[in-house]
Amino acid sequence: MKFILYALIIFSFVSLQAQEQFIQPNSDKLKYQGRNRITPDSTEMYWSGASVKLNFEGKSLKATLKDERADNFLYVIIDGKATKLKLEAGKKEYTLASDLKKGAHTAELYKITEYDRGKVTFYGFDTGKRSRPLEAPAQATRRIEVYGNSITCGYAVEDTVGDSPASPYENNYLSYAAITARHYRADYSFIAKSGIGITISWFPYVMPDVYDRLNPADSASHWDFNSFTPDVVVINLFQNDSWLVKMATHEQFKRTFGTTPPSSEFIINAYKNFLTRIRSHYPTTPIICVLGNMDATREGSPWPGYISEAAHQLNDQKIFTHFFTYKNTPGHPKKKEQQAMADSLIRFIDEHIQW
Repeated sequence: MKFILYALIIFSFVSLQAQEQFIQPNSDKLKYQGRNRITPDSTEMYWSGASVKLNFEGKSLKATLKDERADNFLYVIIDGKATKLKLEAGKKEYTLASDLKKGAHTAELYKITEYDRGKVTFYGFDTGKRSRPLEAPAQATRRIEVYGNSITCGYAVEDTVGDSPASPYENNYLSYAAITARHYRADYSFIAKSGIGITISWFPYVMPDVYDRLNPADSASHWDFNSFTPDVVVINLFQNDSWLVKMATHEQFKRTFGTTPPSSEFIINAYKNFLTRIRSHYPTTPIICVLGNMDATREGSPWPGYISEAAHQLNDQKIFTHFFTYKNTPGHPKKKEQQAMADSLIRFIDEHIQW
């Protein structure tokens, strides 16, 4: 009888070990970055750079995902090595890794495309047989939040021959914002949209309309600013404003300004008001107002001056300005130009911010 009981215990143990391990979206073994809607059944990922990380022991890894429009790309980062994954329409299980070596592994899904490509829904990880999740990746000691436009999104960063808006060429992971966050091993949140401005955008809303949303496509979806308090905020906006305020025939110009271009005072006040809104959420956080590296920072451009004047009028000792060097090449910044911005921002932070 004892032998039979012992055999049953061994069999049960082996059976349990052979079962696949499924990690639910709200598991405490996961670490999310960015603004995500997390429930027991699924996590909705919207903004550029939204990610989920897992430490585990196992030989394989799968994830169940759903792409709203079949227009998103993710980085699958296994033990530090990134590969690109094109999501298909509908809910599907994807194999992320197989035949891994025995021992501990790290995995991350990182949304490299922006929110106008549609949301990505994450339903959980499957670590395969004879596996187990490990403790969640630790929270970083530093946090950074970036508000930006296409430059922050990594628009066309991988298009080596043109400036295509297509998803395969966009990669937020290669943007100056993401590079800077990784340099400091900082947790991050990127609030960015190609074409967006502070006074005017290429579409009928501006950053002050969406900056405080969890789901950027839902005006009733509000972000809880108490859930992520950055040590540094970076704002890189006004590039689109600099173009559109001169386009009197554009529909958004007519909708926003009528027939009269905005005055310098109007532009400065708009930037100042946005800074004030950010400051209301983060009373003591250093804010770095950057601009560039496209033609808004070309020699003779008034836009760095508008930002400097807005910061000056607020008389806030923790609001800084820093302008990236004009890249003087066509289109959006590519990999080297994004790296140059990151290097510039890192130097500025090292010299001016104690965190």
